[in-house]
Amino acid sequence: MAGAALPWRVEETCFNAFPALRQVLLGDWLLRFAEGLSRRANSVNPLRPDCRRLDTAIAAAEALYRRQGLPTIFRVPTLAAPALDAALADRGYTREGESCVLYGDIAELAAAADAEVQLLPRAGPDWLAAMGALQRHSAEQRRVYRRVVRAIAVPAAFAGLRVDGRIVALAYGAMHDGLLCYESVITDPARRRRGSARRVVAALAAWARDEGASGACLQVEAGNAPALALYDGFGLKAELHRYHYRRAPDGPA
Repeated sequence: MAGAALPWRVEETCFNAFPALRQVLLGDWLLRFAEGLSRRANSVNPLRPDCRRLDTAIAAAEALYRRQGLPTIFRVPTLAAPALDAALADRGYTREGESCVLYGDIAELAAAADAEVQLLPRAGPDWLAAMGALQRHSAEQRRVYRRVVRAIAVPAAFAGLRVDGRIVALAYGAMHDGLLCYESVITDPARRRRGSARRVVAALAAWARDEGASGACLQVEAGNAPALALYDGFGLKAELHRYHYRRAPDGPA
């Protein structure tokens, strides 16, 4: 699948797959708030390429994030007009978090059902506990993450691979507008390079295919070479676009 509409469909799908706990719509902008759990769920996002009313949007965002005790962070996709990045740079916003948005047609993915990968319609206590441990979340981060995944309104599946009774690889997938979005793909460090993550993402692809998905997408840090190799080998070969963040020079850490 190709075309100018696909990257914006993927953007929308990724928002729905990892929802914020609160949000504000401001013209062409979506402001997301999730108590600081991640940059993605606590940043300002353009909804259209032209990014109109830049000065107004920046001023309003700074006031709202300050009110929440959070740093003002803009997520800047390459889909947006260059004026957005330039305006933020001129104001001293620092650049960080370069990431890739990958895509693959569902028919081209190495989808495979796996009897040892459990798929659940909701994130249960065991799944959440394993995710919190592998991500090394604090108690507060675990609480917020649980609220985020339980706020997902679109169809989702939570996958876990057990070995000798222990969950060693996890991920979840959420579907929107015919697209599967992968989230929170993680493996126990002691089980890396054994194909555990691939089995989990393959099982989620098989689930999404059966649910009628036409494609799959995910967001991954540009410097994460092992993850990029995994996803390329799995069939997520198209880089639709990239994004980075711009963080305000002052305000809460």
